[in-house]
Amino acid sequence: MRTVVIGGTGHIGTYLVPALVRLGHEVTVLSRGEHSPYQPDRAWRKVEQIQVDRQAEDTAGTFGQRVAELRPDVVIDLICFTEDSARQLVEAVEGKIQHLLHCGTIWVHGPSMTVPTREDAPRKPFGDYGVQKAAIEAYLLGKARRDGLPATIVHPGHICGPGWTPVNPAGNFDLGVFEKLAHGHDVLLPNLGLETLNPVHAADVAGVFLAAIASRSIAIGESFHAVADAAVTLRGYAHAVADWFGQEAQLGLLPYGEWREKVPERDAAATWDHIEHSPNCSMEKAARLLGFRPRYTALEATLEAIGWLVDNGEIAT
Repeated sequence: MRTVVIGGTGHIGTYLVPALVRLGHEVTVLSRGEHSPYQPDRAWRKVEQIQVDRQAEDTAGTFGQRVAELRPDVVIDLICFTEDSARQLVEAVEGKIQHLLHCGTIWVHGPSMTVPTREDAPRKPFGDYGVQKAAIEAYLLGKARRDGLPATIVHPGHICGPGWTPVNPAGNFDLGVFEKLAHGHDVLLPNLGLETLNPVHAADVAGVFLAAIASRSIAIGESFHAVADAAVTLRGYAHAVADWFGQEAQLGLLPYGEWREKVPERDAAATWDHIEHSPNCSMEKAARLLGFRPRYTALEATLEAIGWLVDNGEIAT
């Protein structure tokens, strides 16, 4: 089976592409070619890699045709961020492929209303990223219902794994929060620290894509979450990280309006984005329809990423 993976050298592709090769797929990866996969794997020797600037080619109207000319059976799109970009790809490959899989986001839900949130919950996204991803989902699933487009959507949570920075217990990406917990220093959390994060190991996100391909007839026309089985609270996450470093978490709590005055604007904005969403999504559908269950818990996923950062000198201990 010939499979094209768009954006295949990033977090998800690091695990997905080698797995596809081992399953016997003939894999072509389209990417900007700016970095190598996060983990080495001999399977990459069998992968055809083509350097492409998708944004520029979308603007020129040529990207979809480039994909179609590769004559794929399966297309896995990991880096589509606008409905127009999705339309261009679909118009070029419709009727020529067996399966189109799109990487969405749990941000399509907006703030959690009932938890755990299921895939069929009403969409109330906010922010450009969530709004655009929800529009792509509506377009693709609408095409699946009306025209038989063989589309499947996978919605990851906060992707974790060796090689990149996970969201920290304050809801942003400041490595200093991990260092404070490592040394038993005071850490301030917003509000009561009871807002939630929904991490997932990149290997488990890849696993949902693979399960959808394996159960193609069931997966077409459906969307699936890709998260750990349970979300974590900011406070619980902080205690777990401190425990991992052999420390007792020293936590302070402030209303967000006061807390934001004590951190850089970028960190405050990231934290607000995460706590306003406070995702807590269900994995029941993937288990029931695809037989997929995450290998990593939320804390296992984040702690593995933190361990890599420690081993590589990114977090001082």
